[in-house]
Amino acid sequence: MMALLCITIISLTLAGSVFSEESTSSPIQDLAGPVLLKVKVIVSPGSNVTLPCHSSDNNSSDVLSYVGIRVKWTKVAVGAAEDEDVLLSMGFHKKTYGRFEDRVSLENPESDDASLTISDVSVEDAGMYRCEVINGIVDDVLEVELEVEGADVKGVVFPYSPHLGRYNLNFHDAEKACESQKAVVASFDQLFEAWKGGLDWCNAGWLNDGTVQYPITDPRGPCGGSNSGPGVRSYGLRNKLLNRFDVFCFAPAFTGTFYWLVQPERLTYEEAEKACIDDDAEIATVSHMYAAWKLEGFDRCDSGWLADGSVRYPISKPRKNCSPTQAAVRIVGFPDKQQKLYGVYCYKEQQ
Repeated sequence: MMALLCITIISLTLAGSVFSEESTSSPIQDLAGPVLLKVKVIVSPGSNVTLPCHSSDNNSSDVLSYVGIRVKWTKVAVGAAEDEDVLLSMGFHKKTYGRFEDRVSLENPESDDASLTISDVSVEDAGMYRCEVINGIVDDVLEVELEVEGADVKGVVFPYSPHLGRYNLNFHDAEKACESQKAVVASFDQLFEAWKGGLDWCNAGWLNDGTVQYPITDPRGPCGGSNSGPGVRSYGLRNKLLNRFDVFCFAPAFTGTFYWLVQPERLTYEEAEKACIDDDAEIATVSHMYAAWKLEGFDRCDSGWLADGSVRYPISKPRKNCSPTQAAVRIVGFPDKQQKLYGVYCYKEQQ
């Protein structure tokens, strides 16, 4: 069947959020491919947004009610990461996935409108989404780029404490700890954006203005009380020499490659460090792992050495035996460096 390949970008403004798209339209005759339409949508964090998608079959006003109709929404991965399932609809059966569960729905499932509504948009939601509408006659594909204001400042905020354990850093030690991870002490604005993006951490940490704060998205007893509501909790200004806490670091997006180094056997820390060097790389830092996990969706269930002597692994897709309930960078701890129980994560700077 002959279909029309059309690439278009539209400009809209809805509900106080800016939908601004520059547009070029170039119809191409394609003998086999589906109709492809590209749209860009810009929205503010915390808003609700609808990503447009419609079937091109105009023979019926109720296309999506056909038996066997299938609508699939996917968040397109960047780099080597895998695409992230968002929503799948087949007739009366609908399923949402992962962090999108209970936050997404079809705008009008009883018509030819397969548009996707996302509630409480965060910076983490930014990226390219693909809508596929398959009804056995015509397959339609729409790609929508969701741009979230503030998402263009690429970087990641992560909590950090050294091998000494929780609450062992005065402010100056905190600065050195972030520097050792190729990062800096985060600002309040950076922590606030990370909280809006889903960061939840119950340990208090230094920020660069000398305050000590921590972000809570899931209020609970040990973390300021279950009745306090979500937010960034503050201990206020603290004595930079005498008081000791953890620290929140900020690392910019890196330009190189973070990866798991395939090895025939497990390694001691010294062997792990050497293995990365032999691969023309360096042993990765905690900031490398967090940036790859948060910005690129890096996902691996293998525990590996990092430069600070910790053993961690990044999970973007929660699953049994890895991180069953949430996406997270998991820490095993700071084991004896002579243990041969772990692999290694390396980082190779772009030449």
